[in-house]
Amino acid sequence: MKKIKMIVCAMAMLAATLTSAVLQAGSVEDGIVSRIHAVGSICIEGEDCAKALTVAAAGPRSAEDVYNKGCLACHASGAAGAPKFRIAADWTARLALGTELLYSNAINGKGAMPARRLCPNCSDDEVKAAVDYMIEGL
Repeated sequence: MKKIKMIVCAMAMLAATLTSAVLQAGSVEDGIVSRIHAVGSICIEGEDCAKALTVAAAGPRSAEDVYNKGCLACHASGAAGAPKFRIAADWTARLALGTELLYSNAINGKGAMPARRLCPNCSDDEVKAAVDYMIEGL
């Protein structure tokens, strides 16, 4: 009788252990699946998901937007000798040479400043507007 109790007890422990292992395996597997799940999706023109997409407005960017995207990095701090934003003393000598030269330098690059600054897809008019924005009021 004692042996039967021991066998039943051992079988109960084995069953509990197996049940626990099976339950835990499910949660481990779920964890793995959640970690390797795709983080994005592809939406192709013509599918339902594409109907909700919006297209950015086409047209010229504002002078402030161009300045913030392509000019601010150097002209806010004066990095690499760049004249600071709306600081008359920094721009006086350059303005004396004329705004056409300022435009040309901004479009074509000069010294440490790359062509079109850091906005390679900006139009000439957008670059010129950004220059005007930087020297406005001087």
